[in-house]
This record gives sequence, C-alpha cells and structure tokens, in this order.
Amino acid sequence: MTDATIAATLKPQRLKDRVAIITGGGRGIGREIARLFAAHGARVLIATRTASHGEDTVRDIVDDGGTAELLTVDLGSAAAARELVATAIQHWGQLDIVVHNAGYLPYCALVETPDEEFQRVLDVNLNTGFWLLKAAYPHLKASPAGRMLFTSSLTAERNHLWGLAHYGTAKGGLNALVRGAAVELGIDGITVNAVAPGGTRSAALEASMTPDAIAQWGEVIPMGRIGEGQDIARAMLFLASDEAGYITGQTLVVDGGQSLGQAMTFGDSEGFSGQ
Repeated sequence: MTDATIAATLKPQRLKDRVAIITGGGRGIGREIARLFAAHGARVLIATRTASHGEDTVRDIVDDGGTAELLTVDLGSAAAARELVATAIQHWGQLDIVVHNAGYLPYCALVETPDEEFQRVLDVNLNTGFWLLKAAYPHLKASPAGRMLFTSSLTAERNHLWGLAHYGTAKGGLNALVRGAAVELGIDGITVNAVAPGGTRSAALEASMTPDAIAQWGEVIPMGRIGEGQDIARAMLFLASDEAGYITGQTLVVDGGQSLGQAMTFGDSEGFSGQ
C-alpha cells in the first residue's frame, strides 16, 4: 500500500489547505517528501534544477489527486530563493511550510577543494536555507502553523566521511541555524527543525554502490537495512504537522540506529572473551 493510499484511507489529512515548498523535490528524499505532503492535503511547489525530474514528481502527485507545481531553478543565490517564495505566493497566495532539502556534495579531499567549490557547497546547502528563511518569513508569520524544515546530515556532527568535509561543515552550520532561528522566530509562531538522515536509498547511492554493497551496509545497521526516502518523509510530515507545534530548534536523527554503532552478535566477533 502506498503512502498516498494510507493517507487517504487511514488518517485525516494532516496538512490540509497548507502550501509547502520542497527544494530538491524531483527525486530521492525530496520526491518522497513532496508526494507524502501532497497526499496529506498540501499544495506543493517543487523546486529542482533538472526539469524532467520535477515533472515526474508533479505528474505522480496530480495522478494521485494532489496539487503540485514545478519551478525549475538553480538554487545557490538569494535571488533564486526569493523567486521560489514569490512563485508559491503567486500560485496560492500563502506559504505555510518550507522544506530546504536540495543539496550539493561533490567528493573531494578538503585540501584539494577549490575555493569556488567550497563556496558552492555553502551556498546551496547552508546559505540557501538562510535566504529562503528571510524570503519566507513574512508569509510563515502570517500562517497559523509556520514551519521551516531542513534536511541535515549525520556528517554535521556525528559521522564524518572522507571527501565530505565541506558538506559536513555546511550541514553543521545548518544545524546551528536551526537552533538560532528557532529562538528568534518562536515568538512569531514559527517552528524551525531539521531531519538528519543516515544512509538512505537514492539514485545517487544506487549509482555509486552495487546492490550487494548496499545490502551489506544495511546488515550492520541496527534496524537491519538502509533507509528509504519514505522514512525521512514521514519524519518531515510529523514536524510539519500540528502534532509538532511545540517542537522547535531540533535536529531529528533518522538513521535506523546507524550512528549508534554496528549491529553484530558476539558470535560474529572472533576472540570475544566476555570480559
């Protein structure tokens, strides 16, 4: 049973009559967030750099009876963020939820990273979050349930990986932005939160790892599998909903226990003495 079917048959629509922006909504985690939000009644504006990806997501949402529009935009500037917010207002006259999920993560040793590449990572992952927040603020303040949400990463604080120091730096700054913005915007009724996924299935992951390697990775995660886009989308749905109206300034880790350690039995460890 799909998430759309579940939403339609088993639950009330938790985002009915709200308008949401989802950056990076063309595929992967963003696509699942967009589809689930739409299934729960939100009118969704999908922002993506590649038009064909966004068109596929919009088509899926509309075919399921939802409402979605697409803006093809290359995020990484204040002007692009303002255009995105203005487009949502043009379509529906309101804005209640912003999910900054788009990311840029080139693999490169830190000392070999060109200055302009490091800046690009900061602009897409961190600075765009700031620019979106500024542009969306008056509309989120006017909403009865303003929500600013971000996709963070385990690399921000817990699990640094070779070649992604620049990405971890940007996501660490994003987590700090979440906390600071929550303090300042709470008086306006706006909550600010993030979700930090662990290893999650995506087109990029499947292009870089074999099915066997993905399965082996899943075996050492306590929950016995890598994450799926729906796992992250459901956490975002909760944080966007009325049920999370008193939660702010938090980064929710959704990783199946990955950041806690590898799952193994004593029998898998040669030489374990029990002492």
